[in-house]
Amino acid sequence: MKIAAFVISLAISWGFFATAAPALAQADCKNLVKASPFGPDDEAGATNRITPAVTKAAAAEIQTGKVTTMAYDLVDGVPLFGTRFTKTILTSFAVVPGAEYGKNKLSYMEDTYLSQSHVGTHIDGLGHIGIRDCYYNQIAMGKYVTQNYLKKLGIEHIKTFATRGVIIDVVKVFQDAGKLKSNAACVSPCLDGGTVITEADIQAGLKLYNTTLREGDVVFLHTGWGDLFKQFPKQNATYNGSEPGLSKSAAQWLADQKVVAVGADTWALEVIPSEDKEEAFPVHAILLTDNGIHIIENVRTDLIVAEAANTKRATFFLSMTVPKAVGTTGTFVNIEAIQ
Repeated sequence: MKIAAFVISLAISWGFFATAAPALAQADCKNLVKASPFGPDDEAGATNRITPAVTKAAAAEIQTGKVTTMAYDLVDGVPLFGTRFTKTILTSFAVVPGAEYGKNKLSYMEDTYLSQSHVGTHIDGLGHIGIRDCYYNQIAMGKYVTQNYLKKLGIEHIKTFATRGVIIDVVKVFQDAGKLKSNAACVSPCLDGGTVITEADIQAGLKLYNTTLREGDVVFLHTGWGDLFKQFPKQNATYNGSEPGLSKSAAQWLADQKVVAVGADTWALEVIPSEDKEEAFPVHAILLTDNGIHIIENVRTDLIVAEAANTKRATFFLSMTVPKAVGTTGTFVNIEAIQ
C-alpha cells in the first residue's frame, strides 16, 4: 500500500509540474530576441540571403579550378568540447571464407558511428543556442523539444551555402601590427588564447588583399589556433582550455555586413575567456540567436590562408553541403574552397 501511495503521489507531482513548467519557464521572447527580417515563419536564417544572383556571382571566383580542403579528418581522439564524444565501430560482413554472399563471393563492410553532432569541423544550427528558452526568430523553443529532435529550427531548413567564401588572415594582421603574442605550444604562429579579435582587426585583414565583404558571404578567420588541433591528442587540453576569438562588437559588425556564416580554426569562434567573465558564449547569441548567422567551428584554415598569400586572393567559391538531418542542432561538415 505504501508503494501504491508513493506512486500515486509521484504521479500527481509530475502531473503538476508538467502542467506548471511551461508557464514558469517560458520567457517573453519578443523582449529577449530579435525578430527575423525574413518573416515570422522563418527558420532558414541568414541563408535566405543566398539568392541565385549571389550564387552566380560567387561562381565567378572559380578561375583555375584549384580545390583546397578546409576540414579536418574526423577521427577518434581529436579535441572535443566538454563531455562530447565520438567513436567509430567497423562491422565486417561475410569476410570469413565460406560466409560470402552469392556465387560471386561478395563481402562488405559498414560502420556504426556513435557521435554527438558538434564534433570535428562542424556547423552550429539555429536550434543550438538561445537566451533562456527563446531561440532565433523569437521562437519559444520549450514547446518544440522532443526526446529525439527539435520540431523547429532543425538544420534541414538551411537553404544553401553555394556562395562566396572569404578568408581573413588574422595572424598576419597581428604580425604586421607588431602585436602578435603566440602560444608556446603552437608550432606555427598563432594568436594566444584569450586574444580579442576586433572589427578593426577584421577590416585590416580584408585590406590585405583588397577585399570588401558583400551580402551573402561566409567569413573564415585564421587565428593559427588550429595548429593545436592538428597535434591531437597531445595538445587537446591546451586547445580546449581557451582560444583567441571574436569580440561581441566584431560579431555585431559582421552581422551588419549581412554575412550568412562565420567560421574559424577554433572550437567556439569567440574569445575564451569571454570579455565579460560572467557571460556565457555571447557571440554565439549575437550571431545565431539574434541574426540567424551560422557558426562553423574547428575549420582547417592553414591551407587556404597559404593559398591566399600565394595568389593574393582571399576569396573563393565555397563548397559545403549540410545533411538534411531533421530536427538536429548541428552536424560535422566537409568544406572546400574552389578558386
